[in-house]
Amino acid sequence: MRLSNKKIVVYLVSAALLLLLAFALYRFFFHGGKETQYLTVPVVVADIQDTVLASGSLEALQQVSVGAQASGQLKSLKVVLGQEVKKGQLVAEIDSLTQQNALQNAEFALMQVRAQLRSKQASLVQAQLNFKRQQRLLAGDAGSRESYETAEATLQATLADIDSLNAQIEQAKITVSTAMLNLGYTKITAPMDGKVVSIVTKEGQTVNSAQLAPTIIILAELKTMTVKALVSEADVIRVKPQQPVFFTILGNPDHRFHGKLRSVELAPDSIGNDTGDGKKKSDANAAPIYYNALFDIPNPDNKLRISMTAQVSIVLSEVKGALMIPSTALGERGKDGRYQVKVLETKDGKHSVATRQVRIGINNVRAQVLDGLKAGEKVILGEDSGTPQADTSTVMLD
Repeated sequence: MRLSNKKIVVYLVSAALLLLLAFALYRFFFHGGKETQYLTVPVVVADIQDTVLASGSLEALQQVSVGAQASGQLKSLKVVLGQEVKKGQLVAEIDSLTQQNALQNAEFALMQVRAQLRSKQASLVQAQLNFKRQQRLLAGDAGSRESYETAEATLQATLADIDSLNAQIEQAKITVSTAMLNLGYTKITAPMDGKVVSIVTKEGQTVNSAQLAPTIIILAELKTMTVKALVSEADVIRVKPQQPVFFTILGNPDHRFHGKLRSVELAPDSIGNDTGDGKKKSDANAAPIYYNALFDIPNPDNKLRISMTAQVSIVLSEVKGALMIPSTALGERGKDGRYQVKVLETKDGKHSVATRQVRIGINNVRAQVLDGLKAGEKVILGEDSGTPQADTSTVMLD
């Protein structure tokens, strides 16, 4: 069976159309929309800061552990948790029976020595009279030298006994004073104004001052808090007193507390691990080195509390109304210190990519543009990955 020329032409045209359709579909699905797309962000005018970030914790400006210097049972506690106390206010009492007995014994011992002194003073008068009589008798050849020497020795011994008793009296006075002091230690008073932040020892417990001074309560001045920020050794050389600082707390991350750096400690806390000759103890897994940067914050409403975590930012420098781009837009840095930045330019409705040499100032997540760009120009962050990002736009390059 032979096909006519007309049918052959129809088949060829149909095959050509199918090929064209297949090619068009291939271009559409595999190459269509593959024009380069860029993520861009405009150059904006905003305030920018160069900061050192640090983690910190809050402490009371003043905090003291109120301990006992006397041993015995805690008879009564005069304060409750959270109570405001004044300096000198009675906060606790220890059973004072032992101390009272010790004071009485000391006073009785003092009285006894004083009585002995009075007796010796009476003996001294007798010894002086006897010595003078023997002295006169010896001068008139009416007495013996032996009697004279005996009277002289008795007088000197009595004087020595009186000196010894006077010394014993002073010693007994010290014993009485110490006993009175120990009795006073049974009444524990506040060493400063503050708030009771912890009660360590309960009523009825026995404390022993012969060991480490037992803590009864902990007082803290909370009207002003101190923030202790841990600054790494890489950043500490840029941190100085009086630099502005702010921090946030986990419970209120949108509110900034502002202050000024008071001091930067000269040595890390780990200096306590040093040996007496100034050498560090060996540590196979040496921990990173951090230095404490301290600053104070008013706390009139007591929102800030002891041991809260603080996210601290120490402001090294600040520029108002700076041209700014994300640091991720910066390309290679040249020998002259300038960075390459790709810019999307538009002319007559056509987009093109240009490379600019840009001088940068502060560079801390966001970069301050000193020259090379203008406000509103669009810098390229990269090619579109299909994932939307905040503050970016996608532009298709024809």
